[in-house]
Amino acid sequence: MSSPKHERTGPDGVGAVPYLPLSSDEEAAASEQSLGRLVGDATQHLSTLVRAEVELAKSELVAEVKKALKGAVFFLIALAVALYSSYFLFLFVAEILSDWWGIRWPAFLTVFGLMLVTTAVTAFLGWRKVKKLRAPERTIGSVKETAAALKPRKAAEDDLPVAQD
Repeated sequence: MSSPKHERTGPDGVGAVPYLPLSSDEEAAASEQSLGRLVGDATQHLSTLVRAEVELAKSELVAEVKKALKGAVFFLIALAVALYSSYFLFLFVAEILSDWWGIRWPAFLTVFGLMLVTTAVTAFLGWRKVKKLRAPERTIGSVKETAAALKPRKAAEDDLPVAQD
């Protein structure tokens, strides 16, 4: 159920959100209905309420993920510019060394060697960290327990004694 006043018109493009009608006309009509019909209506309203909450959460998450992606793009652009700028930093260091030493090629070779050593050390440290990664054992165990609890227990039904006539 939805009404024009409950429709979302935000930039995320989400359509009508289900809602529960709360008018007094339905309350008066409900007092004249059977218990089965009331339980059925309550179940339907509960289902609608859960769907509305899920839809609201989904629309909020979509909006937040879009904002996060836009921010991530700017961080990636900044990272790319910083990486390309580091080239000029290394040229600057090599030129300063060549001015101090008076010869260019040893200065540039020294900077290149320092870059290779830095690369090797950081790659080794990263490899050690990645090597320590493990599977999320507690989460896997919890998911398996939940799945086992939700499965129908046919073995338990087979163990029940059969009534003899």
